[in-house]
Amino acid sequence: MDRDSLAHFIRREVPDWDDEVVATARFKAFSGQRSDWEPRYQFWRDLILRIARRFGLLLIEPSQVMKEWFNRGGLTPLCVDHVLSLMYDEGDILRKADLGDPSSGRLSQILRKVRLLVVRPSSAEAVLEDSVILAALLKEKACEVLNVLSESSWTSSCIVTRRRFQEICGGPEKESIILSYLSGCRKAQYLSIHKKEFIEGVKVSLTAAAVSTITSLDHDVLHLIWTTEKLQQQLDLIDQRYEKTRSLAAASLKAGNKKVALRYARELKLASESREKCAALLNRVEEVLQIVSDAESTKKVSEAIQIGARAMKENKISVGEVELCLEEIDESIDFQKQVEKALESTSTGRFEDEDVADELRKLELEVGKEHSQIGDQIDNASKEAEESEYAASLSEAFSNLKLEVNASEEIGHDRAPRASEEERKNSKFEAEAA
Repeated sequence: MDRDSLAHFIRREVPDWDDEVVATARFKAFSGQRSDWEPRYQFWRDLILRIARRFGLLLIEPSQVMKEWFNRGGLTPLCVDHVLSLMYDEGDILRKADLGDPSSGRLSQILRKVRLLVVRPSSAEAVLEDSVILAALLKEKACEVLNVLSESSWTSSCIVTRRRFQEICGGPEKESIILSYLSGCRKAQYLSIHKKEFIEGVKVSLTAAAVSTITSLDHDVLHLIWTTEKLQQQLDLIDQRYEKTRSLAAASLKAGNKKVALRYARELKLASESREKCAALLNRVEEVLQIVSDAESTKKVSEAIQIGARAMKENKISVGEVELCLEEIDESIDFQKQVEKALESTSTGRFEDEDVADELRKLELEVGKEHSQIGDQIDNASKEAEESEYAASLSEAFSNLKLEVNASEEIGHDRAPRASEEERKNSKFEAEAA
């Protein structure tokens, strides 16, 4: 870890890192009750974890953390040792001795755990060791290893050689720590065989269940896997030698040295024959491994069938009911696939502008119809109100008119005698004139 990169990362994570007042308060030793310095403890703890995660530090050296990581012009925090001690007490920091030896038996691992519970070292002793393990990063790295193994295996468990496990973990030191952790969690188990060579391997559970016990078949599978790796290494060496010899033969021909070129050609012939034999043997070993894997799968299927048959007998379930249930499950699965395809086509498909315009026109028509219906209802209501108001005014007008008519009739009755008297006078006058 480069010191400049570390300083740049700290300043990016802590914007007020160069503030003298804030830095002075942070660099003080813890004093008083825990509630007084709890925020500062959380600050340093989280910062240590972020630095380790950023630079991939599964192991850290406490002395380096206290003296170098947070050095500001010769000033170092006085509370980091206390922070590391509390992290160990709370399980955020582990010692290598806390994990144990993965190659030891299950009984010895249990006894070691009991001994640690009885005689637990003080936190001061733990932080004074050369290197300690960050528990959070150890869990994350173990999950990454399991994910890598799951990608290359479809069974519930797998067996790999110790060398391959080291490559996945990133080195022998990390491999030992991760294997110890997985063994303590009962997710992995160490195994070894003594043939012509000492062969080490790891059996890993790729499910939530604990790893099963080691069997003789596991040792045979480990031997076959180790053989395939050795044959693959041999093939790689033959290919490298073949390419090198081929280039030398070409150079000899260009130089006109036919004798040397002929010798290289013979070596090429031998290398080609050796590669064919090695490849044939590798294919044969891989076929055997495939047969073993298929047999294991068949065994599991057979066990599942037996368990199912036993459950059917115990619960008095007929074969017809099982077939009907399976048909319903198939139908539901097919329907679910159709729904998923429809959703995928809807989410990933692109609509044309004309389709969008048509949909918009349809929507406008629907909205127009709704507005017209609402308008008609409003118009009808307003018309009814106007009609009722008009009827009221009209009835009032008729009432007034009736009053006036009655009044005129009364006046007519008063004036009727006078009119008849004048008519008699006029008729009398007209008669005398004649």
